[in-house]
Amino acid sequence: MKKASFLAAILAVSACGTQGALSQAAIDQALRHGTAPELIYVVDLPGFELQEQSVGGVGEDGFGAFYVSPDGKQVQLRVDRGVFDDEVCEERPVTDAEPVDAPVRCARDEVGWYREAAGRHEYVAIRGDAFLLLAGKLTDVNRETLKTAIAGARQAAVTGSPTPWRSPVERGDLPTIGDGAPNNKVGPGG
Repeated sequence: MKKASFLAAILAVSACGTQGALSQAAIDQALRHGTAPELIYVVDLPGFELQEQSVGGVGEDGFGAFYVSPDGKQVQLRVDRGVFDDEVCEERPVTDAEPVDAPVRCARDEVGWYREAAGRHEYVAIRGDAFLLLAGKLTDVNRETLKTAIAGARQAAVTGSPTPWRSPVERGDLPTIGDGAPNNKVGPGG
């Protein structure tokens, strides 16, 4: 695909807007899991739908979600802080590749890094101090679709702040010191 037509495709996908939108409930869910608001992104993937129940935290304060096709194919979006460069590209395992130490093939272009190993592939792009990663099986999604989607990734509109997560059950049997495990010492007779 020529560079001019690729950029036109990116603009067309970016203009879609609502296909990859997150509901306020999904945004709240991500925030409750400790996701930093600025790391909540969405992408447009033709033939795939965002599964809001999959939205959650990744790493320290990152974001993750799955997009699924009607026939069960999956693509994973992950956003996290950190360094990603040519050296990391070859050293870091491809998401969910088995075996983990499978050799990684890397190619860099104007969007980011395309990576492939053990029947899986992904595109990684940098946004500020974070990197966005879109990954799936080679048989589930093609390279151009990953590239176009990651190039058009955009931050979700985050408003408000959710109620912090609390356990629905109040526990009274946990000690206040140590690792928090209850004392289950056995005494005489049992």
